[in-house]
Amino acid sequence: MRKLLPMVGVNGASASHPGGRSAMTCRFRCGDACFHEVPNTTTNEYVGDVIAGALSRRSVMRAAAVVTVAGAAGGAALTPAAAADSGTGTGAGTGAATAASAGKGRNAARGLRFTPVAPNTADAVVIPDGYKQNVVIRWGEPILRGAPAFDPENQTAKAQAGQFGYNNDFLALLPLPGERGRQLLVANHEYTDEVLMFRGYDAANPTREQVEVAWAAHGLSAVVVEGDQRTGKLTAVPRHPLNRRVTATTEFRLTGPVAGSDLVKTSADPTGTKVLGTLNNCSGGTTPWGTTLHGEENFNQYFANGSRATDKRYGIGTTASERKWERFDKRFDLAQEPNEVHRFGYVVEFDPYDPSSTPRKHTAIGRYKHEAATIRLTADGRPVVYSGDDERFDYFYKFVSSKRMKHGTSRAVREHNLTLLDEGTLYVAKLTGDSPAIEIDGTGKLPADGEFDGSGEWIPLATATAKGATSHVDGMTAEEVFVFTRLAGDKVGATKMDRPEDIEPNPVSGKVYVALTNNTNRGVGTNAKPDEANPRNANKHGHVLELTERFNRPESTKFAWLLFLVAGDPNDPATYFAGFPKDKVSPISCPDNVAFDPHGNLWISTDGAQLGSHDGLFGVATRGERRGELKQFLTVPNGAETCGPIIQERRVLVAVQHPGELDGASVENPKSAWPDGEGKIVRPAVVSVWRADGCDIGA
Repeated sequence: MRKLLPMVGVNGASASHPGGRSAMTCRFRCGDACFHEVPNTTTNEYVGDVIAGALSRRSVMRAAAVVTVAGAAGGAALTPAAAADSGTGTGAGTGAATAASAGKGRNAARGLRFTPVAPNTADAVVIPDGYKQNVVIRWGEPILRGAPAFDPENQTAKAQAGQFGYNNDFLALLPLPGERGRQLLVANHEYTDEVLMFRGYDAANPTREQVEVAWAAHGLSAVVVEGDQRTGKLTAVPRHPLNRRVTATTEFRLTGPVAGSDLVKTSADPTGTKVLGTLNNCSGGTTPWGTTLHGEENFNQYFANGSRATDKRYGIGTTASERKWERFDKRFDLAQEPNEVHRFGYVVEFDPYDPSSTPRKHTAIGRYKHEAATIRLTADGRPVVYSGDDERFDYFYKFVSSKRMKHGTSRAVREHNLTLLDEGTLYVAKLTGDSPAIEIDGTGKLPADGEFDGSGEWIPLATATAKGATSHVDGMTAEEVFVFTRLAGDKVGATKMDRPEDIEPNPVSGKVYVALTNNTNRGVGTNAKPDEANPRNANKHGHVLELTERFNRPESTKFAWLLFLVAGDPNDPATYFAGFPKDKVSPISCPDNVAFDPHGNLWISTDGAQLGSHDGLFGVATRGERRGELKQFLTVPNGAETCGPIIQERRVLVAVQHPGELDGASVENPKSAWPDGEGKIVRPAVVSVWRADGCDIGA
């Protein structure tokens, strides 16, 4: 095994910031969440022994697989190196030494037959030898009719509202029937980093124009893209009729059990049904009926002057906000509009095929820091939505609809399907380990049975129907459960997890995978101790949980689970790769977003890697004799995070988020030259990667 890079940042800066991120990233993306007190102070204890009658993992694993997922075309996309718009792979040959020799050829899992990229700190998108890449679209590129070319020195809100937004995260690629070679790309724009957007930015005194540009740079973009018939290159099609921008000032419809509640009424919206904008959309998902879902995550940071009454365990500040938006719109000042914050933190549904449609916020899925929202259908056609709450010691959830999806393209059918996520039951997960608590010592040492595993149950929180809603939590009304969902999880004793982020069902096996990014507070001081589902103290590398619903039915209230991957340096005895030899895998740290390729391999993008290398994208086999074989496919530039992976047969897409976001960086003092080279402003962008010979990825 080759010696890993020392744990230092770019230019030799110490990587001591929690999670491996720069302080600047924490400041602008999540409002320094890791520097605040842990919001969850409840004492939900670990149950270390199997209770009588509990469902055993092994009995569930024998259940017949029933795959009911209807997935849109998707995958992970990679970005081009440095300023090159198209080029071959760079730096692939020296990857995680043993991984470099592992399965480039026919012995590797199908879909993973490439030479792994080595851990590195190159200011580029580094891809395997034999692959090429191009930038699909950058922040500020015009997509709507009449939008001007990007001018970083003369930005306006009007221009930005017609241009591709900032900090692309989740990506979806949807089919465009009748338009050969074209697809519809939908992207989240999670947050803005004004220091990297505006020359001479004064954080204490932003201008109205800067604030309004930031409002317009948040939200979503829909843009048609066209593929080169001879390669995997994708290019944006400007001014297409389906191109659309959704921003922080776009009107949304609040739907489900909270719509019209006193908890969401404001002076501007006394009906409690109309909300302006969506904020901090992190990951998301696609629906079988042709829409996209988007999770509002760190929404708390945008609001100022909160109080204990308005916080309800969501980390809402009591002073001015970082961006000072409250100076220009009173809805961000909770002293004036205490209910406005209750209108954020939901799953958003967007219909990209109807540019005139009003996006919806589905309150029945609960309000918390949604990392994503992904769907699997029951055998009778009811959607089940999985979503994680990205916070230390918080929970993961699922929503089971009581309504069946209809097939067809008529307006009546589409309207029906847009209501599917408004009626049903919201659940939270409780996990039980099958090893004695004494065997979970916080070091990551496997228990005597050789696996971190056990059983679990989905605990109902509330049920919404067309006639009303019912709470299943003592002391809380149904409206309170759906608005203060974290409190409901506390009351029923849900399992505290290490930052549950993306949750995705595997379209081949039906198993569900949960990315748990890290939690350096685990077992520290009075914080929750390790348990079998979160077995390491001061967990800085994270892990991936594999969940099998009872009888492989997504509506089941029982499941089995195991830790599929315990991340970190493979030389560390505390790591685990589904039992695959650790001298034949790439090192990985801080799993964030996950996706699947057509072969059922799991692809993992990372955020804040703690092993001295830049973040990247990894593929890992989930079944067969090579289960656990993990290989790095790419890395991203200085300061960047790998987001939005889409893995298609012949193309991988990734969103390169916040490149150059390193401490001390600014427009005047850039810390990256990506994607356009020295002297150009650093811009988040989407990248496409393909095999130079035109064959399938990893085949």
